[in-house]
Amino acid sequence: MLEIYSYHIQHGLGDFKAEPLHLREIKRRRKVMLKRRLPHLVADHDGRVIGYAFAAPFRKRPAYRYTLKHSIYIHSDYLHAGIGRQLLPALVDACAAAGYLQLIGYIDGTNEPSLKLHEACGFHQVGLLRSVGFKFGHWTDSVMMQRSLGPGDSVPPGAWPAGGQTETEPGPVVAKPS
Repeated sequence: MLEIYSYHIQHGLGDFKAEPLHLREIKRRRKVMLKRRLPHLVADHDGRVIGYAFAAPFRKRPAYRYTLKHSIYIHSDYLHAGIGRQLLPALVDACAAAGYLQLIGYIDGTNEPSLKLHEACGFHQVGLLRSVGFKFGHWTDSVMMQRSLGPGDSVPPGAWPAGGQTETEPGPVVAKPS
């Protein structure tokens, strides 16, 4: 996971971090996600992690507790190989099964494959943040995409489960909880 994330920091526009994360920081983040029972999936090929996807709280305030934001990172050797098409639906299903009602993603405006993937998985563009990032010598836009989960906003949410959500096993074989 560290190798995958580092590649995207150094070569991609999806994350505006300037320096790669250290292993201890990735472990800390993963521990927090697992403690909160937030979906964190990996795609592997012959025991090698080739992609991962996770969801985190959209915002910390209680009013936003039914909404998550997500990220997907694919190993550079497996870009455009359909890994995202397996991870994203599994992540959507895991978030819905855990009782969340909205899922949001921020995507670089020039990342056409990711924009198309999200559209194919039921996401809709709900915002465009123009020139909010500066990386590799130029400004970049961030596209905000959203999709409803389960009943979405058609009914009020039920009682929030004590201690968070329940864990679920994702559908596709390639996507496994990490």
